[in-house]
Amino acid sequence: MAFTVQECRERLQMWLAAESAIASGQSYAIDDRRLERANLAQVREQIRFWQKELAKAEAASQGRNRRRTIRIMPRDL
Repeated sequence: MAFTVQECRERLQMWLAAESAIASGQSYAIDDRRLERANLAQVREQIRFWQKELAKAEAASQGRNRRRTIRIMPRDL
């Protein structure tokens, strides 16, 4: 699925904001039990995903593509 550069930037900012909210105290502990309202590992995974998607979208908007064609000529030696 292809996303625009603007969509990628918006979603990346949303996930970065979520990460900062989690870092500022989205969990607490009572006795031996711990409650977390969000999973930080999943949020960081989404941040990496959107960073990659943003790089792809920016490359596509500038006319660059990650796919390259290489021609190989087999030769008998």
